[in-house]
Amino acid sequence: MTTSRTGASRDVLPLRTTRPSARLARALLAELTRHPGPKSALLVGVPAGSPVLTGALDATAAEDRLVVLADAGDIEAPAQVAEIAATRPEQVEVVDSLADAKPCDVVIVAQPLAGPAAAAAGLLAELRELVTPGGVLVVATAARMTDPAAAELSDLTDRHGVGSDLLLRHRPALRVHRLRFTSAEPALAERLAPVTRPSSVPLTGGMHLDSNGVAAGVACLGLALLAKRARPKSKLWLVPALAAVPAAAFFRDPQRTTPTDPDAVVAASDGTVLGVEQLHDDKFGVGDGEWLRIAVFLSVLDVHINRAPVAGRVIEVFRETGGYAPAMKAAAEHNVAAYTVLETPHGPVVVAQRTGLVARRIVHRVPVGGLLARGERFGLIRFGSRTDVYLPAGAAEAVVAPGDKVSGGATVIARWQSS
Repeated sequence: MTTSRTGASRDVLPLRTTRPSARLARALLAELTRHPGPKSALLVGVPAGSPVLTGALDATAAEDRLVVLADAGDIEAPAQVAEIAATRPEQVEVVDSLADAKPCDVVIVAQPLAGPAAAAAGLLAELRELVTPGGVLVVATAARMTDPAAAELSDLTDRHGVGSDLLLRHRPALRVHRLRFTSAEPALAERLAPVTRPSSVPLTGGMHLDSNGVAAGVACLGLALLAKRARPKSKLWLVPALAAVPAAAFFRDPQRTTPTDPDAVVAASDGTVLGVEQLHDDKFGVGDGEWLRIAVFLSVLDVHINRAPVAGRVIEVFRETGGYAPAMKAAAEHNVAAYTVLETPHGPVVVAQRTGLVARRIVHRVPVGGLLARGERFGLIRFGSRTDVYLPAGAAEAVVAPGDKVSGGATVIARWQSS
């Protein structure tokens, strides 16, 4: 396959010729559906009846533009695309090759990438040219790194990845990669809607379970089964069996309504406000080192999902080594921590995820270059812990005090001052 756009051919796209599942479609369309518009999107390799096509059409408003590569190898061109394009010519366009497409804000490969590494590399090189500055390319591959297409995408993901989703509840297991080759403006994050990870399991309309909770529950049940087989007459197996539900429930992930006030700064986690103080800290390498810090303690009973307090672009993520003092104690200042530095129109904002006496694992899911909407999930801390939000001193005013209870993504903890 040639890497020249003028030589792009619709009959050599290295795609799997299977109908994508609804779960895969949601993951592929996440960047498109969260964008309020006006926006442009390109769908590559769309089979007939694809939920990717249906979802993309639903996300296309009057001011948006959707371009569809209607034929890819032995995938039959969906007749409904031509019909829709005829009735909505201002919004939908059908092209026969990549050479006929213009750059778009979101480029989506609607089928998992497959085939030889060289073919995958050629397609990715062509698609890269079709992404507008700050735009995103979304591609799915097999989860196995032994797959040639997945291995080919690995280097691009290391250098340009701004997020990925592992779809274990898909056969075969897939990974969806989001690539941004040029920086996006931080202001764009303020217009985006928060997204939910596809691996988050919905329990009810308002409650999900993080994938870590699924793993914890399965691990406990596995231990119970092993204990039962090893000592069938013993009641020891009841210990891990009874622990399965509370272990999974620790990773509950409730849906939250984020305030629409543009000046609001929301809590990064559930918990109790430990302190509100102004201090000097220059380890972040941004701003003048003067910060308003709002610290929140999370007990083992609190929801431990972490959310972005403001909308912005991730410009740095780093970790510090340290101890595991109780998170409510002053010594927790020197615990193991992960810092996420956000660039925002109001100045730099930092979120610190700190471990505690029980917590020993910090999960962070948004790499440098990623955009976070306000209230969007970006990680979690396992068991008791603490989150600190650093705001530029003088730019924001705290509206909470020590002892206040807060809910991540919902409770306003500070407001930006009028300039």
